[in-house]
Amino acid sequence: MIFKNMPPEQTNRLIQKLNSFNYTERMAALTQLQNLVRFKKEEQQNVNLHFHSFYSYNAEFWSPARIAWEAGKNALYASGIIDFDVLSGLAEFFEAGELLGLRTSVGIETRAFLNEYADKEIDSPGEPGVSYIAGTGFSKMPEKNSNQALTLDKYSQQAAKRNIGLIQRINQHVPEISLYYDEVMPLTPSGNATERHIISAYIQKASEVFTDRNELLAFWSRVLELESATVKELNAVSHKFEDVVRSKFAKKGGFGYVQPSPGTFPPVEDFFDFVKSCGAIPMESWLDGTSEGEKDGKALLELSKSKGAAALNLIPDRNWNIADSELKAIKMRNLKNIIEYAVRMDMPVHIGTEMNKKGLPFVDDLKGADLSPYKEIFLDGARIIMGHTLFSRFAGFGYVGEEAESEFVSLKERNAFFASAGALPGINSKIANALRESGTEKSYGIICDSAKKGKWIL
Repeated sequence: MIFKNMPPEQTNRLIQKLNSFNYTERMAALTQLQNLVRFKKEEQQNVNLHFHSFYSYNAEFWSPARIAWEAGKNALYASGIIDFDVLSGLAEFFEAGELLGLRTSVGIETRAFLNEYADKEIDSPGEPGVSYIAGTGFSKMPEKNSNQALTLDKYSQQAAKRNIGLIQRINQHVPEISLYYDEVMPLTPSGNATERHIISAYIQKASEVFTDRNELLAFWSRVLELESATVKELNAVSHKFEDVVRSKFAKKGGFGYVQPSPGTFPPVEDFFDFVKSCGAIPMESWLDGTSEGEKDGKALLELSKSKGAAALNLIPDRNWNIADSELKAIKMRNLKNIIEYAVRMDMPVHIGTEMNKKGLPFVDDLKGADLSPYKEIFLDGARIIMGHTLFSRFAGFGYVGEEAESEFVSLKERNAFFASAGALPGINSKIANALRESGTEKSYGIICDSAKKGKWIL
């Protein structure tokens, strides 16, 4: 990345404005930056399709515009945002991607209940039946008052209800720093607070109430049931301290925790149906294969696929970036197995690092020894999702649904088509312009025919 005669302090001010809660200010700053910089021409062969933005929780407080900027600066092959229970960053991320010439995708993540595994822990520790699942490849916001918009609103309301209940339970145990839910809202630009926002708000409130350093340490020592020296050591590394507070306040065994029931979260199949009705791609998410529910990855994937899952969502960092060599060997073996199952089922593999916690990497290194065996699988997954996003946005034709099923004889053929579209050079490619200018949702037909013959004829 090369700046054109740009003073560093001016550059930094503009970059910081990308995190403003004011949309107009963010996009004005991005436009200025784009006019003053030349990105590297050579793309990295790394992808991150799972950035959380500040519309749910980003540990660096990055907006969708800031994520797009960082993706361009680092020459990522493809980038995507996924936020909990909202699609609030969709228009911004696409706009930023077009401005910077990036391949982009937008998704949503939630927790749902899998009835068939009601007695098994899956990927939410200590919570049998609860599953983290997601959808990617959304191309537009649901129309106002549509079933999709009402469903999305319901998910947000359910999340808010869970958050309010959590705060009420925590307040009973720490009355000195009790919160109202409204005190958490300023931490998020769209009112979509998460558990991490709540913990941050409690930590901030404690600092405001106990202005004396020793009193603050004594408070946390008592609440966390830890020696003052330990609290002081944890406090020196903010994300470690936040994890300890979160565990004590909100996780299983903590005083704010309640065991979820089937009615706490939407059924998995309902969420998959919602994603598919939006023209997006439902995804099964997988943690590390060590829980009772994930031990048989093949069975879990087959069940999810029967309910509508069309791709697999992974966070590879959880499987290889582990100090304990024996545990790493187990998790790497599990990762290998789940990837092989997904490939056999022709399910694209979607990866990312989340960045919803300090210390997580910006992007996975696909040239590294641990992940290089899966590099092409991960790149193909990204290409399929980018191809879907391109055609869904500009031709009304996506990876899932009756039209895709009738257009392609097999999933292999479908994957090859969308991967070839996603390999094209970004949203500003000739194919994107052709789809924009065609003015018809059936324009993909001519392009599909040529692509199936191995060429992209415009």
